[in-house]
Amino acid sequence: MNYPIEYILLGASVLLLLSILASKIASKLSVPALIIFILVGMFAGSEGPGGIEFDDAWAAQFLGVIALAFIIFSGGLHSSWKRVSPVLWTGISLSTIGVFLTAILVGLFVHYFFDFSILTALLLGAIVSSTDAAAVFSVMSSSGTQLKGRLVDLLEFESASNDPMAVILTLGFVHLITNPDASIWRMIFLLLQQMVLGIVIGFVMGKAIVFKVNRLRLDFEGLYPVLTLSLVIFTYGITTSIGGSGFLAVYIAGLMMGGSEFVHKQSLTRFHDGLAWLLQITMFLLLGLLVFPSQILPVMFMGVLISIFLIFIARPLGVFISLPFGKNNLKEKTFISWVGLRGAVPIILATFPLLAGVPKADILFNVVFFIVITSVLVQGTTIPLVAKWLGVNAPEIKTKTEHVEFEFNYDENSQKTEIVIPQDSSAIGKQVVELGLPESAIIILIKRENSSIVPRGTTVIEGGDKLLFISENDDLPKIKSILGL
Repeated sequence: MNYPIEYILLGASVLLLLSILASKIASKLSVPALIIFILVGMFAGSEGPGGIEFDDAWAAQFLGVIALAFIIFSGGLHSSWKRVSPVLWTGISLSTIGVFLTAILVGLFVHYFFDFSILTALLLGAIVSSTDAAAVFSVMSSSGTQLKGRLVDLLEFESASNDPMAVILTLGFVHLITNPDASIWRMIFLLLQQMVLGIVIGFVMGKAIVFKVNRLRLDFEGLYPVLTLSLVIFTYGITTSIGGSGFLAVYIAGLMMGGSEFVHKQSLTRFHDGLAWLLQITMFLLLGLLVFPSQILPVMFMGVLISIFLIFIARPLGVFISLPFGKNNLKEKTFISWVGLRGAVPIILATFPLLAGVPKADILFNVVFFIVITSVLVQGTTIPLVAKWLGVNAPEIKTKTEHVEFEFNYDENSQKTEIVIPQDSSAIGKQVVELGLPESAIIILIKRENSSIVPRGTTVIEGGDKLLFISENDDLPKIKSILGL
């Protein structure tokens, strides 16, 4: 049925508003907002009071992939290589070996206890094998749970980097089902190809985005979000088109940006954060519209059993086997096992068998949807409780804000310095963000002829400028060297 465009816009705005209001209620009830977004979509669907007819799996897949790319990029942007590097190998082990073992275990369980062929059962296991970055980022931030050590970094890195394994396993099993003569060795080659290309292109594009943002010097600040938006899409598109993992590439690109200094960093981070929430709501609303509740009831018993096996057996075994010699202790590994949240990624992956015409694909989709709902409800709502029970939560830091008057006192390690830029300085023509100043150095003011300038990252240094610095004493020689003194 074709709806007038004004009705579509009105309906979309109402659904977004309802989702935002419902998320506020969900926060009060300690229920993950993701489940509310899906329920709003189901409520508005053809079998709900809304009566909106939507059964286009291709459109849901297309929009879902775009949304996931920006959500994962935003997650990387909030992190940095400095945070990820200590958990790199542990995270890689979880996102490869852990995902593979989870897929195989779930597949074998489904094959032996339900009426599925071995390949179809393994396909289901592959679809639900990875944790969901959007779900993990959302639940961890909304619950306000603070964790000890590097647990948050590890969980976020794993959830953002394990999609390639799940995607290649899913596509591989779909290919094996629809092409019985295909080789399993091809799957292994494709997995390695996706990982390597995703990491390399993501690293290069992350550096390139920072360079472009700093050097392009756009006349309007509002164009910078458009620039980064297009470059993220380009990163995903170019990586995927040559056989790499686009999701991994945009995460690595975000990671590189998060650990770098670039102009308008705060405003761009806020923009991508807001965009990620918008796309997250839109994605879950569409997935809710795509589901027919009447088709979920017949597979509820199967979904419950598979969910129990996945949550309490497959995921923990995958974690403990993939982390045998890691630095994480028993309680930390148990918590990592529990934060194996399934979200939109499995539902989007479940659309691939639908579009490929795999036998029982409709049953797979409904089972996967039920598993996701169960995972978010059971695991998502109990993360703070489990963290406290296992003793892996960090003590809450209470802050008190007061309006006080204070005077900054320089100690023996810091000083205020005025430096005049000579006409032959190599700093002339560079933006402040490009100077590469030490972290302790802050330019408070630039005096230029008869005017005073409060510097920004985009401010260009000119000959004769008088720069007012605050810095540590030990960094002063490096500052002078950078400014050509």
